[in-house]
Amino acid sequence: MKRRWFLFLAAWAALALLAGCGSKTATKMQQVSANEAYQLIQQRRNDPDFVILDIRTPQEFVAGHIQGAVNIDFYAPTFQQELSQLPKDKAYLVYCNSGNRSGQAMPIFRELGFQEVYELRGGIQAWYAAGFPLIGGQ
Repeated sequence: MKRRWFLFLAAWAALALLAGCGSKTATKMQQVSANEAYQLIQQRRNDPDFVILDIRTPQEFVAGHIQGAVNIDFYAPTFQQELSQLPKDKAYLVYCNSGNRSGQAMPIFRELGFQEVYELRGGIQAWYAAGFPLIGGQ
């Protein structure tokens, strides 16, 4: 009886250990204010594993964007495919015009396995209203 109990506990412990060693990675998906986004950009300015991602149209991007941003058009039929080609282990600050598109994109980032994504609450409108600079025509 004691032997069975010991084997049961040993098997249970082994299963628990194996379950803890799975390939799941913690994900950090959160909204940030314009001020928090600015601080994040300042803190990670020289970090090659930090990407600012503008998901507005190319026309909106040219009209004014956050310095260093990369543009992937949310409305393009290849949007999800383009996202899937990005490294999942980098940190991303994502924004659009008002927060609508970025809000719709967050579940896609999660589904694709991105580990760290910050969404600029209120989009570039909030950024501009807070007095932060834009690159490009205005």
